[in-house]
Order: sequence, then C-alpha cells, then structure tokens
Amino acid sequence: MKTIKLIIPVIAGLFLLNSCGRKTETTNPIRKNITETVFASGVLVPENQYNLTAESDGYLTTLSFEEGDIVKTGDLLAVINNKTYNINAKSADMLLKIARTNASPNAPALKQIEANAKAAEQKMKQDELQAERYKKLFETNSVSKLEYENMVLAYENSKANYLALKENYNAQKQVAEQQLISQQAQSDVNKVLEGNNELRAVIGGKVYSKLKELGDYVRKGEVIAIIGSPSNLYAELSIDESSISRIKINQEVAVQLNTNKNSHLKGIIQEIYPTFDKQSQSFYCKAVFVDSLNFLISGTQLQANIITQQKENVLVIPRKFLDFGNSVTLEGGTKKKIETGFISTNWVEILSGIDETTTIIFEDK
Repeated sequence: MKTIKLIIPVIAGLFLLNSCGRKTETTNPIRKNITETVFASGVLVPENQYNLTAESDGYLTTLSFEEGDIVKTGDLLAVINNKTYNINAKSADMLLKIARTNASPNAPALKQIEANAKAAEQKMKQDELQAERYKKLFETNSVSKLEYENMVLAYENSKANYLALKENYNAQKQVAEQQLISQQAQSDVNKVLEGNNELRAVIGGKVYSKLKELGDYVRKGEVIAIIGSPSNLYAELSIDESSISRIKINQEVAVQLNTNKNSHLKGIIQEIYPTFDKQSQSFYCKAVFVDSLNFLISGTQLQANIITQQKENVLVIPRKFLDFGNSVTLEGGTKKKIETGFISTNWVEILSGIDETTTIIFEDK
C-alpha cells in the first residue's frame, strides 16, 4: 500500500538504439544529491480532540451548540432527560434527611432510651441507698439476713438494667450514625448520576462534528459531538508495516492536502503510536506542522512523504538497469556484478563495481 520513493531530478542522457527489432537504452551512472522518503496517507486531526459522550440513557431535551461553535471548559452543551436518575436522587435526599434526624441527639428513639436510662439510674441510686441502709440494720439485727440480701439483689438488678440501657443507647446511636454515613454516600452517588444528565465541555475548543439532534434518544456511551482545538491541528499518518522501522522522531515531512495539491507544507514527526491497527494493517504516527496551516478542517485527507535519509553526491543508476543477482549489462552484453546500497522504486545506489565512465544497457524484451 505504501512505497518508498526517491525525490530526484529525472536523469538525462538516455539513448535509444534499435537492434534486431528490440528497443535498447544506454546510460552511465551519475552523481546526485538524493532524498529517500516513505509515503504515507493520513488526515488532519485537532489537538486535544475528544468525544462528547452520553453518560445516561434518555431523550436529548437540550442541545446548546452547533458545528463550528467555540465552547469553553465547563459550558453546558446538552441535557438528557433520564427520569430514573432524577427520581433516585430525590429519594436518596429524603432518606438522607431521615438518617440525619435519627442520628441527631433529639432523635425520638435515642430520646426514649435516654429517658429510660435516667429513670433506671435514679432507681439504681435509690436501691443503692436502701442496700446501705439494710446493711446497717442487718448489722444491728434489725432486719433479717434474707431481707438484706433481697435489697442487695434489687440494687444489683437495677444497676444491671441501667448499664444495659446505656449500652443500648450507644448501640442505637452507632447504628444511626452508620445509616447516616451510608445514606450520605448513596445521596452523593445519585447526585453524580443525576449530574450525568448534564453534559459539559471537558476542555474548551471547537465543535467539529454534531452527531445528534434535539429530541434524539441516546444511550450511554453514544457520541453526541466531537470537540478539539480550534487552531492547532496535526497530521495523523498511516504507515505500512514494512516501512515503520524507517520512521524516527523529528524526521522531516512534506505534507500535501488533498484540498490543495499544488502546495506542500513542512512538518516533523512528533510521535510514533505504539499500537498496530489490524483493520488497516498499518501503524500510525503524529506529524506536527512547521509551516502555517491555513486550512483548519478536521478529517481533511492528505498525502505525505517522510524524509528518512538524505545523501549527497551519490552514484546512482535507474532501477530498470539492475538485473537479477545485483548485476548490470555492459556494452557488448557482458554481465557485471555490482554492490548496491538502498534500492527505491526508480533508483539504485551504486557502492562499487562500476563508475561514471561505465556504459550500461537495458534491453526491452
């Protein structure tokens, strides 16, 4: 799909000969400054591009933007009518109010236990005084041992009842506080979910695409709009897997927009994405523009040549003069073995074996 090209002036000096009805061309190796490139196709993509995505199911009751609009961070762009989230949020608020009431010192359940505990405390103190009194009476033989022991037992029972009510109060308070924490969390969660009905701009930018209309029913995860930088776009390039190893960061790129094929824009490779796209069988990289980009339409298709190597004063021959086994045909038909460097679609670099004085031929069979 992608090919390597050499950007080089067309070589001159080819002579056409006719021999026995065959077309024969001759040439001599020449020296040129050459540039090796990798071809890539791609599109313009805005910086900070993101999808405005529905976070709940429902009908769009508000859409406050159009394609081309500039929006600011936090702007309300869409509202989804999801009644379930609204009902849950209101219900959670009501339950939270009840939980707060139950956890307050004036909660009816706590007040009742507190009153019972105070009554039990008074009875315990009275029984304690009676037990002390009966002890003295018993020591003077004024009451029987059984009467004394019954009074001590009454004191111990009232004391146990008081302590049990205190424990009950603390336990009831703890349960109420736990319920308050739980309901507070549930209320917060439902407020977040209810807030998902309102879609706001995460980052300010330009609305490049509006994908839904007012009144449309959307589901969670569906894209409503595409937003990105209004003035800063880059070229997302598709690189064939056979060529990706030649691509490096900061390599120069010559970009040609399909909307203006008479103009070339200079850019550089800024990022090589680490994943392989199975659908397109390509790798992707990001090229930022050095030259001013006046055409700011996201999705504009383009072609690019990535400069992977530049050499000066290189000895080259047209590729069609290279035979199988890295050999060329000299005048007279003799085969000559040569050593080659890189080989592109049109040109072959000569490292050794022939020089500029060597005439070679190509016979069109």
